Amino acid sequence: MRTRIALGVLGVALGLFGVFRLLTQIDTPDLIQLLIWLVVAVALHDGVLSPVLLAVGAALARIPARARAVLQAALVVGALITVIALPLIHRAYTLPSQKAILRQDYGANLGILLAIVAGGALLLYAFRVVRTWRRPAEVSAPSAAPPPAADR
Repeated sequence: MRTRIALGVLGVALGLFGVFRLLTQIDTPDLIQLLIWLVVAVALHDGVLSPVLLAVGAALARIPARARAVLQAALVVGALITVIALPLIHRAYTLPSQKAILRQDYGANLGILLAIVAGGALLLYAFRVVRTWRRPAEVSAPSAAPPPAADR
């Protein structure tokens, strides 16, 4: 319990230090931009992301469990990759080429990564199907022990 309290106090202290640094070292126009960004982020989360996730969850409920698990994992990985790539796509080519560190086609790279994730999900699903397909033959082999009571 003491560890929890100590971690809570440390977290609050670090949060207050961060607020202090924001207020003392960031210019007012930048603070206003940050506040606007935070309000828009909350609005997008509550107004767009949450309803979309609810709809996707309802649609996935109709998919068989074996496929659903792989599809959910692929969607989570794809969403994380997309969230990381979107700012890069948005800011691409905003700097002159001599100042740009990474000059890439982020949109094409995102498409390639998402295709790799989809291919990996398909391979994993195929592996699970083949593994399940082979199991009944192994289980149906005669054994000396009777089946467990739960299977009868």
